[in-house]
Amino acid sequence: MRIIYVTSSLPHGKKEAFVIPELRELTRRGHDILVVPTFPRGKVLHGDVEPLMSCVVSRPLLSVGIVRVAVRQFARNPTKASEVLRSLFESRSAGVLVRNLAVYLKGLWLADLARRWEADHIHAHWLTVPATLALVAGKVSGRPWSITAHRFDIAQNNLLDIKAKSACFVRAINRRGAREIVARASPETPVPSVIHMGVALPAAKDGWPQRDDGTVPRVVVPANMLEVKGHGYLLKATRLLRDRGVRVHVDLAGDGPLRKELEDEAARLGIQDGVSFLGVVPHDELLQRLRMMDWSMLVLPSIVTDSGEKEGIPVAIIEAMSCRVPVVSTTTGGIPEVFEGVDEALLVPARDPVALADAIERLIKDPGLRKRLVEAGRRRVEEDFAIEKVAAKLAKRFEMSGRTA
Repeated sequence: MRIIYVTSSLPHGKKEAFVIPELRELTRRGHDILVVPTFPRGKVLHGDVEPLMSCVVSRPLLSVGIVRVAVRQFARNPTKASEVLRSLFESRSAGVLVRNLAVYLKGLWLADLARRWEADHIHAHWLTVPATLALVAGKVSGRPWSITAHRFDIAQNNLLDIKAKSACFVRAINRRGAREIVARASPETPVPSVIHMGVALPAAKDGWPQRDDGTVPRVVVPANMLEVKGHGYLLKATRLLRDRGVRVHVDLAGDGPLRKELEDEAARLGIQDGVSFLGVVPHDELLQRLRMMDWSMLVLPSIVTDSGEKEGIPVAIIEAMSCRVPVVSTTTGGIPEVFEGVDEALLVPARDPVALADAIERLIKDPGLRKRLVEAGRRRVEEDFAIEKVAAKLAKRFEMSGRTA
C-alpha cells in the first residue's frame, strides 16, 4: 500500500521518536510510506529516522506554493472543500477554530499530493491539528484516512466526534484512551481499535550483562520536563535515598519548560552532584545506551496534573523492558496496562517520593527481584508490544479500509 503518515513535526524536532519504529517496520513490510509533518519545525535530531528522510515531504504551513495548490484544489472540488471547511467551524472554542483554520490550506495541498502520489490511505498521529490536516485531505481527495490517538490530544477534544465519524478507524494506544474517546464521542461513533505503540526488540541474549560492579547505580528518566512527568518527586526520592545511605545517580534525558525549576530543586535538596541534566538525547543513542546497560533502571514518576493531564502508555518504558532494563513507575494513566501479567511490577502511587524511594532501594538491593522483573518485562513486550505484531495489525486495518472505501 501507499500510505501518507501525517505527524506533528517528525522527522523534525525532539518529539515523536516513538513513531519511528512503526514507520520503519511498515516500510520493511513492503509498504510505500510518505511522511508529511504538519509543522516541520526544528532540526532532525534522531539518527534512526535518517533512513526515512527520502520519504519525507516537508512544507511550511503556508507558502505561495501551498496557496496556489489549495486554490486549484478548491476549484476542482468546491462542494467537498466547502463542506469540510464548514465542519471546522464546529470547533469548541475560538482558539481551536483558529488552529484548525490555520491548516486548512495545507490540507487542500495534501489532498492534491495524495492524488498525485496515488496514496491508498492517509494516517494521522494525534487527534489534534494533524488529524484536522488529514480530515481535510481525506475528504477532498476521497482517500480513506485514520487517526492514532495518544493522551492529551483526546482531552483537547478538537472535533473529536466529527473526526471519529469521518475516519475509517481511530486507533487508541491503550484501553484507557479508548474509553475516554467513547466517553467524549456521540453514541453512534464507532468504537476505537486498541493497537499499542510498538518497539523494535533487541536480539535476546542469555546471561545479559548487568552492571553490578560496585559503582553507584545510575537511573535514567527519558522524558520531556513537563509537569505530567513528575520529575520533582524523583528528586525528593533521591534525597530520601541519600539520607538512608543509598547512593544513586540520576540522569535526566530530556528538556522542557521545567528544566530551570528542576535544576534549582536539585540544588535546594543538596543532590546536584548526583543529578545530570543530559538535555535531549537522540532516540538511537538512548536505545543504544539502554542496550549496553548504561543505566541500572528506568524511572518514570508520572502524575496526573491538576488539569487532568495523564500518561498514555510511555514508549520509553516499553523500550527499557525490551532491553532488559527494569522499570520503576507509577499507577497513573495507561502505565499499569504495560505491566499486566508482571506480578512484581514496581508501580507506586503518584506524588509519593517515599514509595518511589522504597521501590528504587528494593530494586537495588534485591538482585533476584531485578532478574524476575527483567525477564517478565521482556516477555510482556514480546507478547503485545513487538513492532512486528503492531505493524501487522495496523497494516491489516489500512488494507481493510481500502477494501471498504
